[in-house]
Amino acid sequence: MRITRITVYHVDLPLEHPYWLSGGRLKFDVLDATLVKVETDAGLIGWGEGTPWGHTYVPAHGPGIRAGIKTMAPFIIGLDPRRVLDVERAMDLALPGHLYAKSPIDMACWDIAGQAANLPIADLMGGGSRTPRPIASSVGAKTVEETRAVIDRYRQRGYVAHSVKIGGDVERDIARVRDVESLRRDGEIVLYDVNRGWTRQQALRVMSATQDLNVMFEQPCESLDDIAAIASKHAAPVSVDESLVTLQDAARIARDGLAEVFGIKLNRVGGLTKAARMRDIALAHGIDMFVMATGGTVLADTEALHLAATIPDANCLAVWACQDMITLDIAGGRGPRNKDGHLHLPETPGLGVHPDEETLGDPTAIYY
Repeated sequence: MRITRITVYHVDLPLEHPYWLSGGRLKFDVLDATLVKVETDAGLIGWGEGTPWGHTYVPAHGPGIRAGIKTMAPFIIGLDPRRVLDVERAMDLALPGHLYAKSPIDMACWDIAGQAANLPIADLMGGGSRTPRPIASSVGAKTVEETRAVIDRYRQRGYVAHSVKIGGDVERDIARVRDVESLRRDGEIVLYDVNRGWTRQQALRVMSATQDLNVMFEQPCESLDDIAAIASKHAAPVSVDESLVTLQDAARIARDGLAEVFGIKLNRVGGLTKAARMRDIALAHGIDMFVMATGGTVLADTEALHLAATIPDANCLAVWACQDMITLDIAGGRGPRNKDGHLHLPETPGLGVHPDEETLGDPTAIYY
């Protein structure tokens, strides 16, 4: 089997509600999605998606994905997509770095490999837990009142896990954490996501002031060096996601005890192939995981669910899905959807969901 054609689509995904990070420092209204169709001489077709969370969040942006695929396509055409390690190495040689540009190709290859084996991707990877995974909401509000309203909106949809955005103002963050904790329901999972929005002193002040609540914070500071510098000065569990990009990052976090949780975002780390290695490092060091699409449609959410299904149930806290945050559905309701706040692994071979091609518009590029 050989890859014969790669077709690239650009789709704008409007958000249902405006979204803020880091206490309102960053605002997002629409996401720039890249959908990739990989065709083979065996008639199998795989789909991939890369949707960064805007252009200002981290070093990744939609036009960069499309430019990266243009660079890598001549090195990918003709390869066997089932040999995902060969494809990975070809991409890494053609374009060092730029992991977010490689993720949709990796996803499409796993989709084809699963179809060829007549197995869902998670089963092909050797996992495949059928335990439904809790979906974590993403609460990007600016005030305590708005935070309450957004959490209530997700509770009405059945969500039992919430990622509450904080950062940028110590007193406001302390008040928000205490308010959310006062309303937390039994069995709910709440993660307070700072998105690198604190300096070291701000992080220590909020963590100290909320120590009695025993809450978990994600990416409290800009870098791993910052997180390491304050690690011995607080007792709060920490999750790392923006600073978890490469396998070397994962190894350092595990070795130096910088976090108790990995937040693995598939588009950021380069796709399932590279993310699986991070999963194994986490499991070897007793580190639990959130698995997340960086953003995007049901395709990206389904990819995250497949990885989550390869993690033992006790070590997978939740998945983050974006489909309930956008107003465009490219798959006509197909694929894993919210059921009582959980996603259920599809039994269909491969990814388990493909888009309606007519919803994507004209291709931006075709390579063969």
